[in-house]
Amino acid sequence: MSDSRISKLIPAKIRCISGCHDAQTSADVFNVSQFQLPDPAGKAGGACTSALLKVLRSQTFDGQVGLTWVEVLKKMRAELGGNYTQIPQLTSSQLMNMHEPFRIVPEGSYGRRRAVLIGINYRGQQGELRGCHNDALNVKKYLIESEGFLEDDIRCLFDDGIHMSPTRANIEGALRNLAEDSYSGDVIFLHYSGHGGFLKDEDGDEDDGYDETLIPVDFQRAGQIRDDDIFKMIVGPLREGVTMTALMDCCHSGTVMDLPYRFVGDGESDEMERDERFDTDHYEGIDLGVLAVGALCCLMELCECLYYLTD
Repeated sequence: MSDSRISKLIPAKIRCISGCHDAQTSADVFNVSQFQLPDPAGKAGGACTSALLKVLRSQTFDGQVGLTWVEVLKKMRAELGGNYTQIPQLTSSQLMNMHEPFRIVPEGSYGRRRAVLIGINYRGQQGELRGCHNDALNVKKYLIESEGFLEDDIRCLFDDGIHMSPTRANIEGALRNLAEDSYSGDVIFLHYSGHGGFLKDEDGDEDDGYDETLIPVDFQRAGQIRDDDIFKMIVGPLREGVTMTALMDCCHSGTVMDLPYRFVGDGESDEMERDERFDTDHYEGIDLGVLAVGALCCLMELCECLYYLTD
C-alpha cells in the first residue's frame, strides 16, 4: 500500500475525530455544565463532543494560542479520564504531523464553509438518548462563533419534528450532497451524535469480521449505514483540495470512516501511523465495480439506440 495509491483513492484532506475504539462504547453526559459549555437545548450531551468543545474553547479563555493536534487529543483524554473509559482517536486520509496546530479551517482558506450536523435522540424508541440535539447545537454555536461558518451553510438533521429528520435516506442524501457540491478550497465539518453499532462484514475487509455503522432514526425499517457506505458516499468522492473534519460521537466509531492513518490518544505515542488494516485493493475494487456497471449500462443504452436506428 503506497501513499500515492491512497491519495488517488482519497483525493481530499479528511480528518475524523472519534470518541472511542471500534470495540468501545461512547458515553452520554447527564449535565454538560461539568464541561463548562453553553447549554442551548437541555443539560445532556455526548462526552466526546463536550470534551472537544471544552478543549477548543479553553484556547480562548486561557489565552492559549494554537494547540496542536496531539495536544487537543491528549486534553480530550484528560477531560474524559476518571469518569469515562473512552480513548479519543484521530484517523486521516493523509499522514499528519500531529505537532501542527489544530485547525478546522486551514490557513489561507478561500472557499465555502459548510457543515452537516446530525443529532439523533431516538425519541420513543428503546435506547433513547438525551443529549444528541444539544451536542449538535453546541457544535453549531462553536462553528459560527469561532470558525466563521454561516448559519445558512449549516444543515441540521434532528428527530425533533422541526428539522429535517435523520432518516437513512436523508443522512445519505446529505453526505452525497456534500461530496457533489464541494470544490477545491472548500471546508466541511461533519458531526454525528447518536448510536453507533456494528454488523457482520459482508465483503471480508474487516479484521474483526464486523463493519462499523451509524444508526439512523429509522434503522428498524431502513437498516444501518455501514462504514463501506460512508466511504463510497463521501470519503472517496470528495475532490482534491477540499478539507473535511468529522466528529463522530457514537459507539464503535474508531474507524467508521475507514481512513488509512490513525493516531490514538492514549499517551503511548505522539505520532500518527499507517493503519495496516486499511485495504486499498478493496476500495479500488469498489471503484472498478462501479465503473464496470456504468460502462455496461452505457453499452446497453448504445445497443438500444442502434437497434431503433436500424429498425
